[in-house]
Amino acid sequence: MRLSVIVPTYNERENVPHLVERLERALGRVSHELIFVDDSTDGTDDEIARLAVGHPNIVLVHREIRGGLATAVVEGFRRAESDAVCVLDADLQHPPEVVPSLVEALERTGADLVVASRNVRGGGYEAFSAVRRLASQVATHLARALLRRARLVADPMSGFFVVRREAVRGIALQPVGYKILLEILVRAPLRRVTEVPYTFRARGGGTSKLTLRQQGEYLAHLLRLLAVQPEDLRFLRFCLVGSVGALVNMGVLWGLTTRGIHYFLAGTAGTVIATTSNFLLNDAFTWQDRRSTSAPMRAGRYLRYWVVTGVSSAVQLGLLFALTTAGTPYLISNVIGIGAAAIWNFRMNGAWTWTTPRQPIARVSVD
Repeated sequence: MRLSVIVPTYNERENVPHLVERLERALGRVSHELIFVDDSTDGTDDEIARLAVGHPNIVLVHREIRGGLATAVVEGFRRAESDAVCVLDADLQHPPEVVPSLVEALERTGADLVVASRNVRGGGYEAFSAVRRLASQVATHLARALLRRARLVADPMSGFFVVRREAVRGIALQPVGYKILLEILVRAPLRRVTEVPYTFRARGGGTSKLTLRQQGEYLAHLLRLLAVQPEDLRFLRFCLVGSVGALVNMGVLWGLTTRGIHYFLAGTAGTVIATTSNFLLNDAFTWQDRRSTSAPMRAGRYLRYWVVTGVSSAVQLGLLFALTTAGTPYLISNVIGIGAAAIWNFRMNGAWTWTTPRQPIARVSVD
């Protein structure tokens, strides 16, 4: 199998020679090309051009206007000529020595996509600050909560993978930011996926490119991907129903208290009425393709809905208490609690109250 290795680069001049040397040694006799898509301003393109003199399999694509990591990968896909395409970073945090294992897993399992994963047995982190590790975990959990196809792998944030070129041929990839794997998971017609463990290494040189702007782009990317798969649109509908429920709750509370009813009783009535209206709207709107077809079915689902809602309330209050006790401002703690409760509500109601259908894409083991 011939392999195209796509390496997006931005000011990685000192790392590129080491990367080429280690890739060539790792791939040995495997027929391959190295496609560097470069947006650098520090002369990285000159260094790649120098290396290409002794390595005719190197292809350099230098872009004058920086387009970001994900768009660089898309450009590399357009240039690739092999059956399989590998994507990895130039900073040596993705060990080139793992590439043959990814290719071997692709061939042995018949998968369309093999992800190098930090989150499966045997994988991990060599050097990652506590803050960066927390940010990565939050991003991972958020993607897996919102995007059904992100749950196919344990590490949807990975930027290190091999994919069959046929699986992405003709797909209109529209990435925002730097998480190209999420784009492929959601948009590509994948049939089988698997993961291979690896250890995320310390940066070889240069500086990290992760910024607050990229974090914002990641959130924008998630929102865009929500509209791709019909199943993921449920979350938007679920949030809309929840917003209506909040208005119902507040309206009942205000209406009853202005008539002299004690605020606690009024609040209890508001909760019961809002929860009931939310259930009915979710049954008719959010999960309209699985709506209740009989009174007994509706009653059973209504009871399960109350159980899920009760647990989510406990999650919200627990996070409010724990985070505030740890020093987080209480309003921020409450927002985090509400978000976690909403995701719990959505996931559990989809899996238990309105049973989720079987996953159409197979996850295969490399063991």
